[in-house]
Amino acid sequence: MRDIITIPITSAESLIIASDNSGGIGMKAEDHVQVSYETVAYYSFRVAAMECMAAGGVPVSVVLHNFCGDHTWSELIKGIQKGLAELNLEDVAITGSTESNFLLQQSAVGLVVLGKRSISKKSENIFSNQMKFAVIGSPLVGNEVMDHGDQVAPLSVFREVNKLEEIIIWPVGSKGILYEFNQIFTNKEFTKEMLHTKLDVLKSSGPATCFIIAFEQDQEEELKKTTAGYYHSITVK
Repeated sequence: MRDIITIPITSAESLIIASDNSGGIGMKAEDHVQVSYETVAYYSFRVAAMECMAAGGVPVSVVLHNFCGDHTWSELIKGIQKGLAELNLEDVAITGSTESNFLLQQSAVGLVVLGKRSISKKSENIFSNQMKFAVIGSPLVGNEVMDHGDQVAPLSVFREVNKLEEIIIWPVGSKGILYEFNQIFTNKEFTKEMLHTKLDVLKSSGPATCFIIAFEQDQEEELKKTTAGYYHSITVK
């Protein structure tokens, strides 16, 4: 299952709630990864937005929980706005709160994306041997995200793939590609030996630096063109 909550709000529409958090990442002396707060917020937004959109939601609001200090707020907002721009999303309200009474020794951020989705009768994902699979981007975590940014699947690429019909799209998080494969399908259990790819299927993908797609064979060429050098085929045996 996806890392979201779906709440019906009318007979035709549901609310999609997706979230992400990060700790020990920022500009404080004791942070494990030293990056700007714009970068922190961008990647946290990225995870929640991708989860929301992959579930069929259209983001309408972002809620930011800031434990990094008052002075970081504007930079965090810039990171969220950067992500929204890459997704071509306009009129998305941003709100939130800052812990200003007490100072933490390390940076911490929580972020929620709220989206709306039309209610459909879409069934659960069923695995078929006729399906083809690929991972777009590479699994990266921590400083690797900064050191190998050219391997991170861009939000703009995710946006274009997500528009395509009859494709399953699934962001990969900290538990890795194999774990996510076992969340996608309800009728099959996968082991490491069953997934054949150049990528490490057990490695953390940190802030959703890659995502899985399942598709029909006749869609492969279009997907390779759309995803350019980020495409990594994966064979299930």
